[in-house]
Amino acid sequence: MARKPKLFTIGYEETPQKSVLDELEQAGVKLLVDVRAVASSRRPGYSKSQLAAGLDGRGIAYIHLRGLGTPKEGRLAARSGDHKTLTKIYNAHLKTPQAREEMDQLKSLIKTAGPICLLCYERDHEHCHRKFIADIVEDDIGVTVKNLVAPQFK
Repeated sequence: MARKPKLFTIGYEETPQKSVLDELEQAGVKLLVDVRAVASSRRPGYSKSQLAAGLDGRGIAYIHLRGLGTPKEGRLAARSGDHKTLTKIYNAHLKTPQAREEMDQLKSLIKTAGPICLLCYERDHEHCHRKFIADIVEDDIGVTVKNLVAPQFK
């Protein structure tokens, strides 16, 4: 029987880049898929080019699938703790052509480039849109999902 592909998720909230990179490397991640709508951050090391460079130094590839990011209204709902509204907004967003196309791209990457990890800001995967993505992929192609949590060294 063939082994299921692995799909990891991780959030970087209040976590230094080194901790996240260490966690990805320990898990054996080969490709980090950035699922933020905006691949920039006030946190050092998490803007697109800085993150890609740090990953490259660890032998981990990087891709940004902006179409799987949460629309601004959904991010505002998430920040205010309104997960019901986030769910409604994000489920509607997943029906857009760009989101559907990038979801198909993600599924293809999982089959060929794994192990893969989805990255977003929110530390708790239960309150992040990457859980919706992981759940859909798990149902559609039967991956094993593991949510990574990097140590928060300050």
